[in-house]
Amino acid sequence: MSAAKITKTYLQPHLLMDIELLAPDVAELVTEDDTPVDNFASEKQQRLLTGVLYSALQGKTFLAAANVGIYTAIGRPPIVPDVFLSLDVTVPEQWWEKQNRCYLLWQFDKPPDVVIEIVSNPEGNELESKLSRYEQMRVSYYVVFDPNHELGADELQIFELRGRHYVEMTETWLEQVELGLTVWEGVFEAKQARWLRWCDAQGQLLLTGDEQAQFERQRAEQERQRAEQERQRAERLAERLRALGQDPEWEA
Repeated sequence: MSAAKITKTYLQPHLLMDIELLAPDVAELVTEDDTPVDNFASEKQQRLLTGVLYSALQGKTFLAAANVGIYTAIGRPPIVPDVFLSLDVTVPEQWWEKQNRCYLLWQFDKPPDVVIEIVSNPEGNELESKLSRYEQMRVSYYVVFDPNHELGADELQIFELRGRHYVEMTETWLEQVELGLTVWEGVFEAKQARWLRWCDAQGQLLLTGDEQAQFERQRAEQERQRAEQERQRAERLAERLRALGQDPEWEA
């Protein structure tokens, strides 16, 4: 394996040292091959899962991505999950540079915290080879969403890494990342379907940007209606006082 040499200078009392750190050479890595996503439904589901995090978790440091390769070692093919979430990391500023275009495990210094696979057909090996690969990578949570029941009766399966192996969970709250998952039936981008959604500890959905805007519009309209009702109530009271010969503007 070839290596790129990076020189870093350390200044200590009475000692100036140049230490050469070896980093894997990523020049030959295939960081993207322009393979299209598999279908419209999966593409929408991926965007729903990643986009809502950037809308709802503003101020927190994390990286959420869809169809981005994860490399665990030079010479080993990457694995490309449908969606992953990695806490406390961000994409480097120079993200068009070769070494910053995908998730290099040795660069981010940790595996993703959550990986989600959306089942489109029985050939994806989501419960076999992929499960084993993420288990070896030490991904804390592995989620398989199977809306068409291609793999069996279970629509949603969540596995948590306990020790060296995955154990299927019975709950849908991911304690280590303080997020939950739920299957929600509704409309996203004009399509009615059963969608996998992030939620909080109480099961409340994390809202997309559009949903948040709609919520704010509804709240503003409710406030407007409440103010109008108060105005009308005050006007009726004033009319009754006038009918009794009293001045509604008079203060004792």
